[in-house]
Amino acid sequence: MCSICGMIDYKSGAELSENIVDKMSKTMTHRGPDDTGIIKTPFAVFAHNRLAVMDPQNGKQPMSAVVNGYRYTIIYNGEIYNFTELRQDLEQKGITFSTSGDTEVVLYTYIVYKERCPELLNGIFSFAIIDEKEQKVFLARDRFGVKPFFYCFVGSSLLIASEIKALLAHPKVTPCLDKEGLWQLLFLSPSTVNGSGVFKDIHEIEPACAGCFDKDGLHINKYWSLTPCDINITTDEAAEETERILTDAISRQLVSDVPLAVLLSGGLDSSIVSSVAAKNYKDRGERLSTYSFEYENNKENFKSSLFQPQGDDEYATWLAQRLGTHHTVLTAPTEAVCDLLTEAVKARDIPGQADIDSSLLYYCREIKKHHTVVLSGECADEIFGGYPWFYRKEMLESGFFPWIHQPFARANLFKADVVDSKNGFEYISGIYKNSLAACPLTGEENDTMKTSRIACWLSVNWFMSSLLERKDRMSMYSGLEVRVPFSDHRILEFVYNIPWEIKFENGVEKALLRGAMRDYLPDRILHRKKSPYPKTFDPKFERKVTDMLVARLTKGGILSELIDMNSWEAFINGESVTWFGQLMSRPQLIAWLLQFDFWFEHYNVDILL
Repeated sequence: MCSICGMIDYKSGAELSENIVDKMSKTMTHRGPDDTGIIKTPFAVFAHNRLAVMDPQNGKQPMSAVVNGYRYTIIYNGEIYNFTELRQDLEQKGITFSTSGDTEVVLYTYIVYKERCPELLNGIFSFAIIDEKEQKVFLARDRFGVKPFFYCFVGSSLLIASEIKALLAHPKVTPCLDKEGLWQLLFLSPSTVNGSGVFKDIHEIEPACAGCFDKDGLHINKYWSLTPCDINITTDEAAEETERILTDAISRQLVSDVPLAVLLSGGLDSSIVSSVAAKNYKDRGERLSTYSFEYENNKENFKSSLFQPQGDDEYATWLAQRLGTHHTVLTAPTEAVCDLLTEAVKARDIPGQADIDSSLLYYCREIKKHHTVVLSGECADEIFGGYPWFYRKEMLESGFFPWIHQPFARANLFKADVVDSKNGFEYISGIYKNSLAACPLTGEENDTMKTSRIACWLSVNWFMSSLLERKDRMSMYSGLEVRVPFSDHRILEFVYNIPWEIKFENGVEKALLRGAMRDYLPDRILHRKKSPYPKTFDPKFERKVTDMLVARLTKGGILSELIDMNSWEAFINGESVTWFGQLMSRPQLIAWLLQFDFWFEHYNVDILL
């Protein structure tokens, strides 16, 4: 993985500044600590930081190729898992390659196939290509938005970057927050509206979108979308095809020229990835490395709940031993989880997910000491129906995102005249209803199939997007690449159209996935109830973050101006809240407020209300 950034301008060549682009690029060296490069053309300046994973000796970027007298130059962040097939196809068309990595394959795929290029790629990516023949820059992002791609305009110049912090490094880009951005933070985050960078006038290229910037402006369109259809298939046939696609996706993502490991929680999804990977390694005479996560004092303080009935540790270590992996349990100290809360904001560029972010940042830094690439089990729940809103129709009829249980939990802590929470809730509710209306349906679904498709659509576009953003920012801030095999678009395309009765057979969540992978896992893991990414249960965490927040409020700052102290006192002395997903309760909300206040201070955010 890497970082990309650039400046494109067709009207004023004087605006093109290598110094500014170099300054932008330097804010993201964590994404690519192995190499850096910059290039200037008549209408663009591109810069790149490289994390060398494929063909470490070559593959320097920006990378150029000259075909029929015209130069094409790419900056690329990602991994393409079908690049071997694409390379063979291009060689048959007369292309001669000088590297063994995937960057050159992406570049020539564009040169040969032009706008069809991203449709042909199976992987995670964001890239930009200077096309000197057509005098334009082609831009593309992967189907699920695993790799980030932000942009903004400064006069006639288009700025592009992997992270918002790089755009903010331009002297004419001001970090501003308007009401719509504030409403996203208070009602929606850590999810964000697709296409929005939260900061005013900062945008993102949406997932599954590509296009160009030329003398006529920026033109972006969807190149991929889900197609609903009715299919006649048996449970066994569905399981067989699911196994074929999934094992192929996992196997493809095990290719690496640097040390690779798997994140093994002991839950169904990560255990599937670990089992397939361990078998692959064993077949070639190697031993897979795996990691699991724990928090200091969690065993003593763990509280069982409907969503998190037990801890992961015993399951992960038991399966690792059975698979024969070299297993490491990483335990996050409570002090580190607290201390890294502000560093996690720097990684994400907005207030995020409290200890869920900071602990992952800690784990990624520890993993990076020994490995550069890891595989993770994200995205299975969103695709296979692992969340309760897939089968509890009333959760989708609440008129709001079903994982946001108490939408006013944060907004009610702020002064009413500042937040304007009634209009804010209506604004976010409107976005929810528009997303609901955009769900791909045939119109012939029965109630259960319609519910499952809507739940999948919302989960993939919102809940999954926030998890992928978190995983990318925390890992890449540590110079670690994370791959997510379940995000292979072939899996979603197939499973989306499988009848819900098969996916939820006998009332079992993710029944299709369990049936498809029953030969890979022992029953103890195969039939284990879903348990989410762990959070800290150490009471010291809540005490510590409360002290930290009180200290910030006492010092003054934006939060002390915006927060309603009566509401704060009632909250801190009252019952707990659950404000996002299954894990975000009172300790996490206190930590989020701490992140919110730090964000304003560190990024010097102007608030426009």
